[in-house]
Amino acid sequence: MRVLVTGASGFVGRALCPALGAAGHSVLRAVRRDDGQPGTVVSGDLGPSCEWFERVECPDVIVHLAARVHQMNERHDDAERLHQQANAQGTLALASLARERGVRRFVFVSSAKVNGEGRSQPYRADDIPRPADAYARSKADAEAGLMQIAAQGGMEVVIIRPPLVYGPGVGGNFGSLLKWVRRGYPLPLASVTGNRRSLVAIDNLVSLIVLCIDHPSAIGAIWMVSDDQDVSTAELLQRMAAALGRPARLWPLPPAVLELFAVICGKRAAMVRLCGNLSVDVSATRRTLGWSPVVSLDEGLRRCGRDTT
Repeated sequence: MRVLVTGASGFVGRALCPALGAAGHSVLRAVRRDDGQPGTVVSGDLGPSCEWFERVECPDVIVHLAARVHQMNERHDDAERLHQQANAQGTLALASLARERGVRRFVFVSSAKVNGEGRSQPYRADDIPRPADAYARSKADAEAGLMQIAAQGGMEVVIIRPPLVYGPGVGGNFGSLLKWVRRGYPLPLASVTGNRRSLVAIDNLVSLIVLCIDHPSAIGAIWMVSDDQDVSTAELLQRMAAALGRPARLWPLPPAVLELFAVICGKRAAMVRLCGNLSVDVSATRRTLGWSPVVSLDEGLRRCGRDTT
């Protein structure tokens, strides 16, 4: 099939496009800025206008990866407005036009943060959404709007909610952790053993997206995805160290003291993301779609670590 991938130059898009090609699909890349690669259309910034889509040959399937992610030091009002404009309004404008033009299926990569954060029990797709920040709220609003569009008929909608995605070239806090472990920095996280975190290797997320391109049972549902091996923060760092062939230099500091230091330094949100709970239940994805992770957590970390300097 002819598949349009938005956000094709991003972290997930760079892995997904070749995988779709290897599966026999014809891939059209939509990117924010021209990167000179063949089969590419420039979409510009996400928003309620989708004039760029009217100029391209109509695909059979759209995989919508493009999104505005959390920005540091952003005012609350600006964050709400800009995330809504890009992730909610932009997504729904594209989906509405896609339905009008006859696109058969719209695969939306959302976020497990739509479910919420901090619960000790794994989140399921049928839980009531409790998004806690501007990014998650915009993704939740996009999901709700897509279901309304799907209810009108004429286009199938599939929603995927990944937790933190990692792999070669990963940035952000996860990339920083990898570099610190590789360089042997001592980290005060040995006592963070009671939380549970789900992660998903880029290979595992891509395999599910490719499956959802044409799987008949994927239609009209939300699918959770992860490596299906939840870990505490301390265990994650130990596995990172093993994957990198380095000792895990962890020392104990009570979580309450960690939180106090984080508050003093203005990093409480980062501390919650690192040391809090966010796990997902992928049993329905495995059972209904016949999907399973293609790499283990340890193998995913090894592949990720080879790219870390």
